[in-house]
Amino acid sequence: MAHPLISKVEEKVKSAPVVIFMKGTAQFPQCGFSARAVQVMKANGVEGIVSVDVLSDDPLWDALEEFTKWPTVPQIFIGGEFVGGCDILSEMHERGELAPMLKDAKAI
Repeated sequence: MAHPLISKVEEKVKSAPVVIFMKGTAQFPQCGFSARAVQVMKANGVEGIVSVDVLSDDPLWDALEEFTKWPTVPQIFIGGEFVGGCDILSEMHERGELAPMLKDAKAI
């Protein structure tokens, strides 16, 4: 049976062009990987990052893990689509793939 909070995850993912489920917030990240993901987004000109602190909402973290089948945070969504974690985001940035995706999602 699906986790009862999956609809809340889906709602959050669609609420903004860039959504990061992370430890802490975009203003005050509480782990290095979450901080790096926010830095990469800001380096690409993203200002309106919606962040969800998984440390403050344990049941939502369980639903998120079930939704994406991804065991770690941060989990980054662009234009409602799950793109991965910090390493994948950094690689996309280095290869020049991130900016066009952010433009398509109207994040920049």
